[in-house]
Amino acid sequence: MAKQLLMGNQAIALGAIRAGVKVVTGYPGTPSTEVLETVAEENNGNVYVEWSVNEKSALEVAAGAAYSGARSMVTMKQVGLNVASDPLMSLAYIGVKAGMVILVADDPGPISSQTEQDTRHFAFYSKLPVFDPSTPEEAYTMIGDAFDYSEKYQTPVLFRPTTRLCHGCAAIETDSTVADKPVEGFIKDTSKWVIFPKTTYRNHIKIEERNPKIGEDFSSYKGNSLTGDGKKGIATGGVCYQYVKEALSMLSADGDCKLLKLATVHPFPETLALSFFDGLEEVLVVEELDPVIEKQLIFLCGKHGIKLTIHGKLDRFAPTAGESSVELCLSMLSKFLGKTAPALAARTAPPPLPVRPPVLCAGCPHRASFYTVKRAMKGRKAVFSGDIGCYTLGNAMPLDMVDTCLCMGAGITVAQGIHRAEPDTVNFAFVGDSTFFHTGIPGILNAVYNQTKIVVMVLDNSTTAMTGHQPHPGTGMTMMGEIAQKISIPDMLRAMGVTSVEVVDPLDLKETEAAVRRAAECEAVSAVICKSPCIAVTKPKPSYTVDAEKCTNCKVCIKQLGCPAIVKGEGKAEIDRSLCYGCGICEGICPFGAIGGEK
Repeated sequence: MAKQLLMGNQAIALGAIRAGVKVVTGYPGTPSTEVLETVAEENNGNVYVEWSVNEKSALEVAAGAAYSGARSMVTMKQVGLNVASDPLMSLAYIGVKAGMVILVADDPGPISSQTEQDTRHFAFYSKLPVFDPSTPEEAYTMIGDAFDYSEKYQTPVLFRPTTRLCHGCAAIETDSTVADKPVEGFIKDTSKWVIFPKTTYRNHIKIEERNPKIGEDFSSYKGNSLTGDGKKGIATGGVCYQYVKEALSMLSADGDCKLLKLATVHPFPETLALSFFDGLEEVLVVEELDPVIEKQLIFLCGKHGIKLTIHGKLDRFAPTAGESSVELCLSMLSKFLGKTAPALAARTAPPPLPVRPPVLCAGCPHRASFYTVKRAMKGRKAVFSGDIGCYTLGNAMPLDMVDTCLCMGAGITVAQGIHRAEPDTVNFAFVGDSTFFHTGIPGILNAVYNQTKIVVMVLDNSTTAMTGHQPHPGTGMTMMGEIAQKISIPDMLRAMGVTSVEVVDPLDLKETEAAVRRAAECEAVSAVICKSPCIAVTKPKPSYTVDAEKCTNCKVCIKQLGCPAIVKGEGKAEIDRSLCYGCGICEGICPFGAIGGEK
């Protein structure tokens, strides 16, 4: 045993290794990314690890391993489960042989996501068990429990950490012992592994009979607990349990009420919940994000004829959106318990933080790509459909070059819909190299097949930049550290039937603008690949400077680019050399030749 300071995601990874996981797949997405990366870093050679092209592929690879008797885990964020939901729903009926954990990190806030969706709903929808840890320490042990339950009931299980747990840190006693789980191998059985309507019907009956048994099992699961006494009760789960505990301590109300902690909300531990109800008159439910526990408790009251007032999100006692906090819980518990909250206002209030909207990094090649497209289309009716990634930040002023953003790969298909509604519009679809492989390819095939005129702008910076520079099929490297064949984006586009494909360096503004103009004139699907590496993975060039004598303070460099490295000085533009990476875009647009690189 050794004590280590671990991030929640690291703790989950080490717990999975300790549980004997053999195959780990996933697609990077904050806040889940570090789980797979830690498995790769700590891998002693006994675990196969891969970044798959998307979450659907990742889940299916992990399922195949579990069919064969190898414990597997697949990682993603909450919106990634939307992509993986097709195989998830069918896998719930098929089941698994070895333990399989589907780790889906939710993002209350949201801090770095398109949605605040709650993965616990997917547990009910897919009829799968779900585990909801409250601390990194608990996550370390609970991930092993998840594998055990998966094997006991031969079903995949969901594991739902949230952002604060994923990225919070704790000192954890770790065990280097690894569970010895021999891999039996795939045993052919079409009645088991082939999903036919008859099989589905038979398995559906088994699932409905099985889930109440799991719920009863969960009523005695160590991750769930019932403490305290009184006529008022608080039900909570996940990281909110820690917030509630701290708030109760601040109110000196420990033990003054019943406290129900739920780490497994599906199948719901009904027996434990009924014990919680005993003697209560009023309940407050504290949870992120949706009223999942709250609805289950209300359902049980109706089912068993229990008269009880339940407060939470449904009666607006608790906020219906955003993440929770100790301060928020303190306010709710103070009102609920009728206790005076400590005077938090007496604390020294920090100064207000300056407004700092997210922007493209100084030197980012995407800035040049957006700028040249904007300049090439000046005076023309054009719509710029964006996508998920660093380049979503192209919506910021002064670029203002992202008119739509829905989900990964959707920029390509949304552009097609806009074209069909407004044929006289030039429709651009921006997609990154990693997103191209993730879900961009089917949309391009759709455009070619249906002869929909769009311009696909592939912003190829040779990495998955937004989530921390993970490899993808176009980088020539796997997560196992092996050299792999690079998949050529230009060759794939041509193979799909895109006849006009040009590759340009976006930092060459004239070349890129000319290529964009040519692509816009095509009467079929066209593509321009702006290929320039992310500044975080390439060696920076010498920084640029402003010649004060030549600078007229016209502000063109500031107003047109919005580069964080260019600032307004005392009557002149200046370049912050600590931020400048020497991309040279500003030199290309300065009308007076006042900007230049170091000699």
